[in-house]
Amino acid sequence: MSEQIEWARLAESDGADGPWRHWGPYLSGRQWGTVREDYSASGDAWSFFPFDHARARAYRWGEDGIAGICDRNGFLNLGLALWNGRDPILKERYFGLANEEGNHGEDVKEHWWILDGTPTHSWMSVLYRYPQAEYPYQRLREMARAAGREGREPELADTGVLADNRFFDVVTTYAKAGPYDICVEIAATNQGPDAAPLHLLPQLWFRNTWAWGRDARRPALEATRVRGRCAVVAEHSSLGRYTLHFDGAPTLLVTDNETNEVALFGSDSNETRYTKCGIDEHVVGGATGTCQVIHEGVASRPGTKAAAWHRFDEVASGETVTVRLRLVAGNGHDDPFGPSFAAAMSDRRAEADEFHESLASDLDEPRRQVLRRSLAGLMWTKQHYRFKVRDWLEGDPAQPPAPDLRRGIGARNVHWRHFDVADVISMPDEWEYPWFAAWDLAFQAVPFALVDPAFAKEQLLLLCREWMMHPNGQLPAYEWDFGDANPPVHAWAALQVYRAEAVPDRRFLSRIFHKLLLNFSWWVNRKDADGSDLFEGGFLGMDNIGPVNRSAPMLGDWRLEQSDATSWMAAFSLHLLQMALELAREDESYEDVATKFVEHFLYIARAFNNFGSGTRGLWHEEDGFCYDLVSRQRPDGGVDSEHVRVRSMVGLMPVLAQAVLEPWVFTELPGFTSRLEYLLRKQPEFTQFITWQQVGDERRASLALLDAGKLRRVLGYMLDEAEFLSPHGIRSLSAAHRDGVDVRFAGQAHLIGYEPGESRTPMFGGNSNWRGPIWFPTNALLVEALRQVDDFHDGQFHVDLPTGSGNAVTAGQAADELARRLVSIFLPTADGSRPCDGKRVEATDSPLWRPHIAFSEYFDGDTGEGLGATHQTGWTALVARLLTSPVHNPTRQG
Repeated sequence: MSEQIEWARLAESDGADGPWRHWGPYLSGRQWGTVREDYSASGDAWSFFPFDHARARAYRWGEDGIAGICDRNGFLNLGLALWNGRDPILKERYFGLANEEGNHGEDVKEHWWILDGTPTHSWMSVLYRYPQAEYPYQRLREMARAAGREGREPELADTGVLADNRFFDVVTTYAKAGPYDICVEIAATNQGPDAAPLHLLPQLWFRNTWAWGRDARRPALEATRVRGRCAVVAEHSSLGRYTLHFDGAPTLLVTDNETNEVALFGSDSNETRYTKCGIDEHVVGGATGTCQVIHEGVASRPGTKAAAWHRFDEVASGETVTVRLRLVAGNGHDDPFGPSFAAAMSDRRAEADEFHESLASDLDEPRRQVLRRSLAGLMWTKQHYRFKVRDWLEGDPAQPPAPDLRRGIGARNVHWRHFDVADVISMPDEWEYPWFAAWDLAFQAVPFALVDPAFAKEQLLLLCREWMMHPNGQLPAYEWDFGDANPPVHAWAALQVYRAEAVPDRRFLSRIFHKLLLNFSWWVNRKDADGSDLFEGGFLGMDNIGPVNRSAPMLGDWRLEQSDATSWMAAFSLHLLQMALELAREDESYEDVATKFVEHFLYIARAFNNFGSGTRGLWHEEDGFCYDLVSRQRPDGGVDSEHVRVRSMVGLMPVLAQAVLEPWVFTELPGFTSRLEYLLRKQPEFTQFITWQQVGDERRASLALLDAGKLRRVLGYMLDEAEFLSPHGIRSLSAAHRDGVDVRFAGQAHLIGYEPGESRTPMFGGNSNWRGPIWFPTNALLVEALRQVDDFHDGQFHVDLPTGSGNAVTAGQAADELARRLVSIFLPTADGSRPCDGKRVEATDSPLWRPHIAFSEYFDGDTGEGLGATHQTGWTALVARLLTSPVHNPTRQG
């Protein structure tokens, strides 16, 4: 079967440097406004390098573009520029608002969709919707200012420029004829009622590596003719030679990827005659002398950025115009647009169809589309990420000295000088989060394991490598603050990836386990201030979920002990326990380590349920729920403590802290077994956290933070439609707080209310909300937890679904129903629209909009409408995990 061809390519490129992985969608959707490009003293990345500078200012650490690709080192980039004859600048990159410009934080203002892809990027397709009217840059800024925090985020379609379908649908398709031979087709269709002009300018350029005083070697692009055709030849000291062929006879434009110092900063002159915006100024402004213009022959001098200018003065309504190009290593192809081009396009498309069919053979068509689009988007989030913090802090020799404040106490990432990365990393999305985040990456690895287990494992290991992990064991959170803390879900993700393969990769498990030992120690030493086994972690990825900023110090001498942080650490202990047990099957020395983690879990469980500060745990017996706890030491040596009685996701996280010990543990690992039995005899209070089953001569055990009685009470809230259970998943804050709730703790009163959609508070920038919406990562974890409960109890653990209905179902059936509700976000309803479309333009019944699914960052807790980042197929691609079955039952490995 040709379906096996893509798997064969993966096997051929099993390592990160494999040939089929060399080229991919690694070009970011946004580089401006990132921390990497911020050399200000203030740390305001958005204003230091704004969108308006991007067309004329060279980037230091990366590049960006539309529908683009690059090599895995980010040296040579290929992307698309467009002009409709009306815009004031070339459309070379997606436009969006900086954090302070958006009424709900940063927000991209474009429409595009990743249509298809394969894990080796042998086949990729992306659709960009380009307006025929002048792009309303200023209008979008004004609309966002006027909307305020209470208003919906204005989108491009809200300006009216797309009315009557007056746009071009531009589909860019990549098909690899070989690892270093890439066929490209750009097809633009006029969907409007009238003829309209269009200029297509595929561009090839080198990332600027020579202007900073650290490496003077300069690559070169030269416009020429190869075998009678227009071409650009690229020479790079590390990458070698590549030839980009163009079909037809476009005008070739050559400039340099250099900053226009005169235009941007009022300098007397520029370093070079031609600058980054030279092609833009020639095409849009009609300027002469800003770039080399080659109609025939060869450019007089090499450059570092080139474009092939295809002009279509009138594209009729419904007409499609097509541009073809081919990027080939070496001196080019003898017949670049001959039969081999069509064969590559046809064969790669068919192989992609069969590859995805192997994943979706038992799904109906709507679910197949969700699965394929989510995986295509996930694979497109792979981006080249380059950042050497020491050089960034100190500044570059050929640039002005870095401000002293960049290196002072409290400066951003000043304690992460060891951080030095240049790799392909899975990002949350390509525009709003064009940087890795620790817990996002862990969740992203899980659906990646469905299609590319080697990449999933490499990503999890990468974050733990010595050039990323801090010497003290902390994992870097995200570039805005590497020292922040994301939830410790890395071990969970590693187990999921390990179990996804039919043949266990114990070498991977051993490698990741030893690194996570260091990370676990960091958590214990840094986030349990008084050794109480109750943890404080900050916001832990859940942004504004609490009535106060949980990353900020409490007032006075009060301390916050977190239900979610403590639950994450209990789960972390159990995940490392499971790893150690698995590794102990081949190396008995791991039994001792397994013993360490079962003991640590039991200590945390005891503190969580019973003791805590002032003999008060995080469990609230009267309410039957788990809450954060604030406490302080009194002068008399006693302890004051109060629960923060807000029903939020932090009280559901204890459900995740559970693990099943299968019969083989007790038959194969006598050292661990005897130590566990000893602990339970000597400290009988631990027995409440372990449940035994005896089946014949075999026994199983379940370790859990909540016993069966407490679990039922928590699930009673979770599965109550008046509380957490929405038509489309589990809300992050109970809807019982819809009218707001006043909570008093630490001597102050606080108000928090259920907000199903966009946040009304500016906390954490206001660009995400955990006060009611549905988030896929925590929901996926809860689905798995319910399945584990069902597996251990052999279908005998029952709950009401929904709570109070009298409809008793097993925990497994509850998991299935929750998964069904989550998937339904992306499925058409009776009128053909999807809940995720909400009130956006995608909800229209037009066949031009309806097929395209937006995989948003999170979803409205009442309606399921997609919110936040609109292309976050990072963790939202977990929907693929819900749609597919694992290779084998993860809890029954014998």
